[in-house]
Amino acid sequence: VQLVESGGGLVQPGGSLRLSCAASGDTLSLYAMGWFRQAPGKEREFVAARLWSGAVSNYADSVKGRFTISRDNSGNMLYLQMNNLQPEDTAVYYCAAKTIKVDFWPDWGQGTQVTVSS
Repeated sequence: VQLVESGGGLVQPGGSLRLSCAASGDTLSLYAMGWFRQAPGKEREFVAARLWSGAVSNYADSVKGRFTISRDNSGNMLYLQMNNLQPEDTAVYYCAAKTIKVDFWPDWGQGTQVTVSS
């Protein structure tokens, strides 16, 4: 599965952004998709994920109540609505996908930069 993220940018603290991820290729086999982020000097960390079919999702504690992961029901788009952004949310955000139930994410996008600063 090929993934392309968009929607990153510069936002002030307390602001909102919506990231998008367009999936192509073997999308009929998608099992789950998710969002990860990597801040400068830090390891990549989990943000949110959801099953592709069904409403089951989970979130990192640091974003619960502020971020929402969703998908369009008729296409191959994944979204991450990010509200009340804080400087510690600054990172490159990556979309990830898996077509089977495994403990790793085989497919990754190139990332989109989110910067939260006044």
